[in-house]
Amino acid sequence: MKTEKEHGITTIEFHHPQSNSLPGKLLETLAQAIHSEGVNSDTKVIILKSAGEKVFCSGASFDELESIKSEQEGLQFFNGFGKVINAMRKAPQFIIARIHGKCIGGGVGIAASADYAIAVEGSDIKLSELAVGIGPFVVGPAVQRKIGLSPFTQLTIDSGTWRSADWARRKGLYAELHPDVSGMDDSIERLSFTLSHSNPVAMKELKKVFWKGTEDWDELLKERAAISGKLILSEYSREAIRKFRTKSTKS
Repeated sequence: MKTEKEHGITTIEFHHPQSNSLPGKLLETLAQAIHSEGVNSDTKVIILKSAGEKVFCSGASFDELESIKSEQEGLQFFNGFGKVINAMRKAPQFIIARIHGKCIGGGVGIAASADYAIAVEGSDIKLSELAVGIGPFVVGPAVQRKIGLSPFTQLTIDSGTWRSADWARRKGLYAELHPDVSGMDDSIERLSFTLSHSNPVAMKELKKVFWKGTEDWDELLKERAAISGKLILSEYSREAIRKFRTKSTKS
């Protein structure tokens, strides 16, 4: 995790060697970092990004999923995604997400929780949760809020199929889609500079408007996390994870 600050613009960058997957400790650190900047009056705008060049975020860590032994452990892990989403929701600053590559599962949820996501071609998306016997219960409210029920349903049911970055842009997940990284970064620089000089009180009030109707998400996402935490213990999920492990080892 790396946080950089310059002229009211705070950039939070997360990284994991396994395709920027998100184990519990990293989720906790990310949520804390977003919360800390949210209450920092010097921060006018937040840029959220991940390291590397290929995958923005591959979602839940399979190492962590495999290690879950109880419903309480499952709740705690999946609620980590809820904490990140709620931290993004509650931060009074606008959050710009830099989407430089593919988004899977929880990564789609993070992109959807940003107030403005700017992506590059190739940033395809997939909600793969059903394929491992669970569902996008925690990230679902954020994704549905951003793109609507029908596209969310499509992503959830056809969990093995990638949707293109252009599909994600047309559905509203991405506000902008650029042909190359330099174009994406130029746009992020332009927008973050503009926002850093905008009225923070006006932006705070606008964010309240944008997120109206989500006031119950602290409890809702925890309830959703409990569902995933229970399902991940099923034999179906255990077998799906074992198959994934075998496939990854062979490849």
